[in-house]
Amino acid sequence: MNALPAFYPIVDSADWVGRLAPLGIRLLQLRIKERPPAQVRREVRAALAVCRARQVQLVVNDHWQIALDEGADFIHLGQQDLPDADLKAIRARGVRLGISTHDHAELDHALACDPDYVALGPIYPTTLKAMPWAPQGLPRIAEWKRRVGRLPLVAIGGITLECAAGCFDAGADSVAVVSDVTRHPEPAIRVADWVALTGARG
Repeated sequence: MNALPAFYPIVDSADWVGRLAPLGIRLLQLRIKERPPAQVRREVRAALAVCRARQVQLVVNDHWQIALDEGADFIHLGQQDLPDADLKAIRARGVRLGISTHDHAELDHALACDPDYVALGPIYPTTLKAMPWAPQGLPRIAEWKRRVGRLPLVAIGGITLECAAGCFDAGADSVAVVSDVTRHPEPAIRVADWVALTGARG
């Protein structure tokens, strides 16, 4: 199993990808919600061009068909997206796959899909979007890591630089970060701090 970089920022536009890709990161997710397909395709295409030029791994969230059409090699799917996704087509193209989980049933479902990583969230309270799940907390990270074994585990949800160490100590291999970067008054400085913190972890 290929390891994931420990720092995993998530952004919602190719513009953000362009801002962060030169800052020493190795992994980015493009997560675009509620946009017309044509716009999503343009954003994915532009983000892929930036990431290829910078040798940054781009993960495309949800829009698996567009991701395949545009030549992406990493896709992330939420549980609600799995029923409509053509996992055989994704695998046939050699595309890596991450899957979100929030409870035991979802973890079982995700593992049955043979993913390249599993994400668990929300770890802490988050204001980014309404969540039907209570914060998972650090003990759940440890439990999930015992279940997934060598499979990379990504912690997500309300994670800041200041609390990241607890997630890693509990068993997370990588931490996905949204607001702590995109809503920070100095995103470039914050990313530099994240890169410094996680650089020794991979």
